Amino acid sequence: MAIDAFTDLRDSTSQMLERNQTISRLRRLRENNEGFERNTWRELAAAGWFGVLIAEDDGGLGLGLPEMTAIAEEVGKFLLPEPYLACGVHLAIAVSMSTTSELRTRLLEQLVSGELIGGVAWQDRLGQLNPENNKGLVPMLRNGEIILTGKKVFVTPGSGSDGWAVLAGEGDDAALLWLSAGTVGLTHIDQRCVDGSVYCDLIFDNVKVNSANVLATGRAAIEAVTTANEYARIVQSAELLGIMRRSLATTIEYVSTRKQFGKPIGSFQALKHRIVDGYVQVELSSACLNEVVQWVGQGYPLSVCASRAKARCTQAALMVTRMAIQLHGAMGYTDECDVGLFFKRVMLLSSWLGNGPSHSLRYFEQCPTESNDIPSDAGNIFPKDADWSAMSDSDFRKMLRAFYAQHYPDELRHVPRRLRWSEIKQWSMTLSQQGWIAPAWPKQFGGMGLPPDKMIAYVEEQEQYGVARAPDMGIVMIGPLLIQHGTPEQQRKFLPKIIAGEHIWCQGYSEPGAGSDLAALRTEAVKTDDHFVVNGQKIWTTLAQDATHMFALVRTDKEAKKQAGISFLLIDLSVPGITIRPIKDIGGHEEFCEVFFDNVQVPAENLVGQINHGWTMAKALLGFERIFLGSPKQSRYALSQLDSLAHALNLFNEPVFASRYAQLMLDVADQVAAYTHYADMVKRGEPLPSSVSLLKIWGTDTYQRICTLLVEVAQEHGATGGSSALGLDSLDAPAILFNAIPSTIYGGSTEIQKEIISKNVLHLPD
Repeated sequence: MAIDAFTDLRDSTSQMLERNQTISRLRRLRENNEGFERNTWRELAAAGWFGVLIAEDDGGLGLGLPEMTAIAEEVGKFLLPEPYLACGVHLAIAVSMSTTSELRTRLLEQLVSGELIGGVAWQDRLGQLNPENNKGLVPMLRNGEIILTGKKVFVTPGSGSDGWAVLAGEGDDAALLWLSAGTVGLTHIDQRCVDGSVYCDLIFDNVKVNSANVLATGRAAIEAVTTANEYARIVQSAELLGIMRRSLATTIEYVSTRKQFGKPIGSFQALKHRIVDGYVQVELSSACLNEVVQWVGQGYPLSVCASRAKARCTQAALMVTRMAIQLHGAMGYTDECDVGLFFKRVMLLSSWLGNGPSHSLRYFEQCPTESNDIPSDAGNIFPKDADWSAMSDSDFRKMLRAFYAQHYPDELRHVPRRLRWSEIKQWSMTLSQQGWIAPAWPKQFGGMGLPPDKMIAYVEEQEQYGVARAPDMGIVMIGPLLIQHGTPEQQRKFLPKIIAGEHIWCQGYSEPGAGSDLAALRTEAVKTDDHFVVNGQKIWTTLAQDATHMFALVRTDKEAKKQAGISFLLIDLSVPGITIRPIKDIGGHEEFCEVFFDNVQVPAENLVGQINHGWTMAKALLGFERIFLGSPKQSRYALSQLDSLAHALNLFNEPVFASRYAQLMLDVADQVAAYTHYADMVKRGEPLPSSVSLLKIWGTDTYQRICTLLVEVAQEHGATGGSSALGLDSLDAPAILFNAIPSTIYGGSTEIQKEIISKNVLHLPD
């Protein structure tokens, strides 16, 4: 479906739900036996909702998950009382996958038209995820009829349902049967859910079912219900996302107007940062859901897709709605405040069809892993240029692995520190000669021009193999900036030398009095006829002792406002007047430096952009830096090390560790999804929005959590750093944690990133 058509679908759904006064009706229907209204159900049917997932040949619209999740997200914003998910998704899929029959045709027609309201009765026990080992309802054959005695639990809808598709038996003896409400021997015991909806337990007492009521048998019956469950979970996740969006918007509106101590409470930093945390969860959930829907279209296992979406969206929705209640104060705890209704719906959706932790573990147990096989003809499959988009993901990854196996120095695999240029130079030259040193650059500037999916694969395979990060400020920062904002002369002068490894760049931003408050910098550049004369000091400059050049922010107008008098210069570090002093870090390495400028002359043509407009360049570069620092690269590396240690210590057999590891896997997967969205924007040449800061917030937090667990499970080796006794010579757990600790500081601290989002994205009051 085209973007405009999706927008129209969302808008029409939203308008209909708003006209329907869903929240007012929800409050009124909480005391109703059924919890929904037939008239509204027919209105939804007339809008085509219940034909979205049904093929055109069966009388439906023949659309799919993208459209259904778009509808569900809007439903989440309005708390529709009607059981669209149980009937329009869960039952619709189960019936449509059944064996072709007169019954199937009739039920699908009634579903699409809105004549039928029903559900699927498949669950035998608490917490059941899959319709296997169904012993709660065993069918028996007697005189040509199926006799059912037993029970099904957590069936929705309850009262008001016209009937249910009932899964009886297991394995080859399973059967999916249609039973109308009022069938002799069938009773339902209703129970009101916290959100006002009704579910029931179905009790079967010698219920007789004839052959005309059989929808499917054997494995086909199990498969129909299994598929219906997975689709319902994905659509559930979309509804949870809609609830999150509405809850967050409602909370932002409230804290922007509610005053305490004479100020809007949304101006208090503690509350702003909590709201940003909620926003990050919403955006991660959105990225996750979008990727999952794409996965389904590409044929990924439905169980993997559904568990990933349900695990993320459940966890995020519980967090966001609880936060909404908290930030509304005592009012949020009253029944008249809508945020409580959103929380209650989240409680229902989080419980039904499996909770978050269960799906997190299920995802971990089923998550597909890439083969690490190296092709036997590895020496002949390394094109310097190719249509990378046309290459399959599997072939691209195998090519990278083979290249690393053949060319990357084994002694430099999984090094837990930043390598010096002298150590990594030869590998950088190998990449340069191969044409693979700048994977994200456009081909016309000497890069690979990788599309976002291949860029993610490139990063993942580097981390999996243990390829160390070279001094790469030229590749990931100044190069992209010059491609977008540099003059043709600057591009011709600097870009080829970055690609060739002749120019090694460092970043001159931070100063002793200007770290997070970068606009307070004092390093001064005075313009002469054809030069700038630079005086001042930079600090925390990574690997400046190995660099040949620095891109720096300098003050060129001391009278202007802080951000208005700054310019962006490219400085050759070999010119007179520059002193570089290394600083030893917490791990004992000299990764950072102080750089002093004493009447340093810089050619005027090394000014990027206009004089006194360097802040514009800085913001563009900070966008590149934040997408780089927010990439999944560091977290994937740390996770690969944790995986190796866990296998060495046999930790995956311990449920507590497996659960924690599964959560971290999901956190990294969703970081990848969010990163892909922003990487795609860079590829299209679009400016990065302020929301890119969420990548660094989540990425560095995830990185630190992985590294903390790595040190924890390493036991005594978490203090010694030694791991050779475990057969892991390259693993140094404390060194990896030392690298993770400053990640929430450099490139703009986490707190600064949250301030950027609160002001520029969420528009919270100052």
